[in-house]
Amino acid sequence: MKQTKSYLAKTVEDLKPSGIRKFFDLAAGMEGVISLGVGEPDFVTSWSAREAAILSLEQGYTSYTANAGLLELRNEVSSYMKKQFHVDYNPKSEIIITVGASQALDIALRAILDPGDEVIVIEPSFVSYAPLVSLAGGKPVAVQATEEYDFKIQTHQLEKAVTDRTKAIMLCSPNNPTGTMLGENELIELATFIEKHDLLVLSDEIYAELAYDEPYVSFAAIEGMRHRTILINGFSKGFAMTGWRLGFVCANEELTAAMLKIHQYAMMCAPTMAQYAALEALKGGREDVEDMKKSYRRRRNYFVQSLNDIGLSCHIPGGAFYAFPSIVSTGLSSEQFAEQLLIEEKVAVVPGNVFGISGEGHIRCSYASSMEHLQEAVKRIKRFVEK
Repeated sequence: MKQTKSYLAKTVEDLKPSGIRKFFDLAAGMEGVISLGVGEPDFVTSWSAREAAILSLEQGYTSYTANAGLLELRNEVSSYMKKQFHVDYNPKSEIIITVGASQALDIALRAILDPGDEVIVIEPSFVSYAPLVSLAGGKPVAVQATEEYDFKIQTHQLEKAVTDRTKAIMLCSPNNPTGTMLGENELIELATFIEKHDLLVLSDEIYAELAYDEPYVSFAAIEGMRHRTILINGFSKGFAMTGWRLGFVCANEELTAAMLKIHQYAMMCAPTMAQYAALEALKGGREDVEDMKKSYRRRRNYFVQSLNDIGLSCHIPGGAFYAFPSIVSTGLSSEQFAEQLLIEEKVAVVPGNVFGISGEGHIRCSYASSMEHLQEAVKRIKRFVEK
């Protein structure tokens, strides 16, 4: 039967595949590759959390939970957010347990955007932000944070991007891919801009647990910003639970009710056994989180210093587990550097241009890898650069 038209939505047709995936696929078929490309902890989920999931299965807790998630878990998330980050959310009406932070972001955008509404996306940014804005019917507007300011966005840049169609701004601190973390004074300055233009903020705080040199400040904790913030977080990074696919979103009651409507139709609820694992992680996993953070900090210090010694200029990331060194001195583009490094030295990194225009001339390296692997990767990168 002859097909006379395309049945695909134009928005989907226009989406580009993830630039990260290309290098994962290249590396997958090679032996002896050291991967610094994967954005996930190299730790396993704590045994107590895994045991809680196993116990929930043995006890037959395999039914749906409430759409918003187990109330016991929401209560624990509420306590956690208040104790760790000094933001207070009602567990019954202002918290939803989601299928990863990615789904939280998806339902947040769909809840607030009408066709043509604009969302400012600060780049370099995680690869899914702009596509999810487009899929929700909005228009992503990229604003480039630059190496000159250690990839911290400046409000004068945002002023040039805002229009009467701007509804929200995407914020990720600590940032993926740069590791940059905004301090309290920088968040206050940003809050002034937000208030001036009557905007919402989608604050991706998935790396909040991984802040190394100063206490983490949630954007929702800045005076006057709680009601303007959709706070997205989860268990993947700080609790080493990537494969469990469990996140949460916190917002005022009106925004939460809107997101819950989408969540209940699209997803029903997050996986029950994963919720029991997360409940235990919050109750008894503090020591594991702190041990993991100490290990990452040691690795960061070694790896960033090594990159600078090689001649690849790299600022010290304040959080997450990414280094974002400049490779401009090599004369190669980000794509060329990443591809040749993989082929010649079997080290997988991600070219910076996949995260936005200002990422060109950089590569993203995850130091969520063993010290042994990092040391070997440094030797190989040094050898490649010296060629």
